[in-house]
Amino acid sequence: MGPHPAVAAIRLAVRRVLHDVLTLAPPASVPSGTPSAASSAPDASAPGMPPLVLVACSGGADSMALASALAFEAPRLGVRAGGVTVDHGLQPGSDLRAAEVVARLAAFGLDPVEAVRVDVGREGGPEAAARDARYAALDAVADRHGAAAILLGHTRDDQAETVLLGLARGSGIRSLSGMATASGVGGRYRRPFLGLDRQTARKACMVQSLPVWDDPHNADPAYTRSRVRHEALPVLEKALGKGVVEALARTAQLSRDDADALDSWAAAVETSVRDDSGDLEVAKLFALPPAVRRRVLRRAAIAAGSPAGSLFARHLEEVDRLITSWRGQGAINLPGRVAVRRQGGRLVLRQG
Repeated sequence: MGPHPAVAAIRLAVRRVLHDVLTLAPPASVPSGTPSAASSAPDASAPGMPPLVLVACSGGADSMALASALAFEAPRLGVRAGGVTVDHGLQPGSDLRAAEVVARLAAFGLDPVEAVRVDVGREGGPEAAARDARYAALDAVADRHGAAAILLGHTRDDQAETVLLGLARGSGIRSLSGMATASGVGGRYRRPFLGLDRQTARKACMVQSLPVWDDPHNADPAYTRSRVRHEALPVLEKALGKGVVEALARTAQLSRDDADALDSWAAAVETSVRDDSGDLEVAKLFALPPAVRRRVLRRAAIAAGSPAGSLFARHLEEVDRLITSWRGQGAINLPGRVAVRRQGGRLVLRQG
């Protein structure tokens, strides 16, 4: 008799990602002599060493299901598998919970496994600050161990929440595209469960008798995502019927396809709208479709020194008016102390 359908589903999702890693990733390596404090695994830089895949595990149902599936599938495909949990230090006893997660990951047979403590700042709000700290820690662990990929437990429900948050921000089609199945440098971060709902992961944990931890922050209405999860989505499902989560996740994929195509178009035409000095020519920008033009402006602003994470649609709309609604207005100030002004039929972007 085969595994429970929920267990089979999560294992299949992980197996597909591991096949991708084996196909696309070179053998993992770490700098010679770099110690691995939590691992007795052989040196990852040794010739012929199979790739290492890590699972980021909080101890919740989604990531515990992911860790169990990775532990099952990796040996069958000749992939080394490890795990990491990030202790944000935001709740009493978080260090003890992190130690428990490490013990569970080790019990699965994952190696290396470790907990990383981070200091969460305040920039961008508590959720964004925790996310930034978490990804920085995961990047550091992956670099230290020479990992080819890090698996994240985001589900289709998480994707639907992300789309709604993007819609509320009004930040355009890229925000509506939600989370990518692969992201980060070289596609380091992989999300096998974006096609599965949260209930499937929880069911897989239950039938395997895997203990899970429910983060109280996930139910705290002080956090925007929590309100979307427990208030906004249930209201939408009540008003529109079941299937809202699936529809939002489908919207994310369609939006991502469109956004990727527009980004490629903007990258291809950017050099053609610059003059010999590198400034943008207003007449050529005006001839572009608005969606492509704003992407060219965004690329130019980032190249000039404006931080991508602080550059929003409202900034680009103001810059766009220098092209489409020129009335002699002065410079537009962007994040990163980048000023944009129109001079002699050119857009000049300068920092400082």
